[in-house]
Amino acid sequence: MAIVVNPISPVAFSVFGIDVRWYALAYIVSFILVFWLFAKLAKDKDSGLKLSKKQYDDYMTWVILGVVLGGRLGYVLFYNLPFFIAHPLEIFALWHGGMSFHGGLTGVILATLLFAYREKVSFLRMLDLAAVVAPMGLFFGRIANFINMEVMGRETNMPWGVVFNGQNEIAPRHPSPLYEAFGEGIVLFTTMLLLYKYSGLKKRPGAIAGIMGMLYAIIRVVCEFFRAPDVQIGFLTSWGLTMGQLLSGVLFMVGLAIFIYSMKKHVD
Repeated sequence: MAIVVNPISPVAFSVFGIDVRWYALAYIVSFILVFWLFAKLAKDKDSGLKLSKKQYDDYMTWVILGVVLGGRLGYVLFYNLPFFIAHPLEIFALWHGGMSFHGGLTGVILATLLFAYREKVSFLRMLDLAAVVAPMGLFFGRIANFINMEVMGRETNMPWGVVFNGQNEIAPRHPSPLYEAFGEGIVLFTTMLLLYKYSGLKKRPGAIAGIMGMLYAIIRVVCEFFRAPDVQIGFLTSWGLTMGQLLSGVLFMVGLAIFIYSMKKHVD
């Protein structure tokens, strides 16, 4: 038994002959919700941040650039460099998909660091808030992955295995984008929001960001066991290490370092 799904058009709707794709729509909705919640949390007197309307708008622009440029360059460098060397113009074809979370995260961190330095605000406090709201974007991004039939899972005989009707493959596969939408999106967002609001860790700038990095890494490593490796890379080792797991291992260590630094620097 398997769940047969009719493929969904990657185009959500058209306006004046211009196709608006689910992938782009996911990013638009994500940015709107993420920055709405970021602004709401930043207004809390316990956030330690006092951003003007102009500063908020500037930071939003910096982060969008960080996500898009970092995510795309991360995918190019980590996942398909030979292809993009041979077809350099494809680097700009974002509508074909291909974004790396780890690259996008690096872009956000660099954008936040530069913004904080320029505006003389706390880098770690900004990073903490970004860590709380980021899983909202991850949720919509993974839903878009499922709609586009990207990064699908390994073959399975579980009753919830998915077969996309009309595709060449008939073997059911784990709907791994939905697993990641749940883990990286719903579970991680709920956990980070509760920690930020009720744990008192916001008094230790950087602690929330460090925890988010570690938790995401753990969730991603687990989900990778159900997700098929990228066909152009395959497994990195004979025992099944994937690129996503390797990058998540690095992220876990970075998150742990930030958390330890925060806890040592802000001793009660």
